[in-house]
Amino acid sequence: MNKKSFLDSFSLVPHAVWSVLFIVAPLIFVVYFAFTDRNGNFTFSNIGALSDYAHIFGLSVAFALIATVICLLIGYPLAFFISRLKPSKQKILILILMLPMWISLLIRTYSLMALLDNGGLLNTLFEAIGIGPVKIVGTAGAVILGMVYDFLPYMVLPIYTSMSKLDIRYFEAAEDLGCNGFKTMTKVVFPLTVPGIISGITMVFVPSISTFYISQKLGGGSFDLIGDTIERHFQNQSTYNVGAAISLVMMILILISVAVMNKFADDNKGGQLIV
Repeated sequence: MNKKSFLDSFSLVPHAVWSVLFIVAPLIFVVYFAFTDRNGNFTFSNIGALSDYAHIFGLSVAFALIATVICLLIGYPLAFFISRLKPSKQKILILILMLPMWISLLIRTYSLMALLDNGGLLNTLFEAIGIGPVKIVGTAGAVILGMVYDFLPYMVLPIYTSMSKLDIRYFEAAEDLGCNGFKTMTKVVFPLTVPGIISGITMVFVPSISTFYISQKLGGGSFDLIGDTIERHFQNQSTYNVGAAISLVMMILILISVAVMNKFADDNKGGQLIV
């Protein structure tokens, strides 16, 4: 028994070392630089400078929320459609959905630029049918579209997982009790898949609010989001500490978002039917 306990404890060592080196230590460095100046002296000036970036925080949160809502509106019915198919077809569609995730984010973003740019395939099609070129890259819509394109699978997969576990007898019981398709969705399927929805929202919102490459390429430099600001400050040695302060606030925002989502997930654990 003691030998087993020792082996169990020893098996946790690699995970503990990894967590300390690549999670705890970076967080400590961020906190240290956020509260020190270039000479290593303790200061609150970096935190005080964050008021100059309030509009950037607001824009980043707004873009992330819009992208998350769009992903939910697209992902929920898509996940439901996939979950109602035969298992063999479900595997094919899930594979197709996951294929873009096997490709680098940079390549996916460049591919989207090739489609949306002024001389891209989409504008070439518009010119062919007489609509003329439409400015897409460099707009807020292009940035949000890039977020939706890159992070949609993160919304679909957890919702699909929740839906695929639903007992078919729930649908039969709802039909026997006189529920039409709409009532079945709102009173049976939706309450039972709330944990999957919350997981999907978290998995889309967190990378959306911290992204920087999508906004740089698809935004054409017209939009400065939190990720862009952090990258710019870390590249400049004289403003390195301000970048750390912004990163600290970003981590706090993400932790609060995850905590709120987890609270809702705990309250709806297992789901409840609405009577």
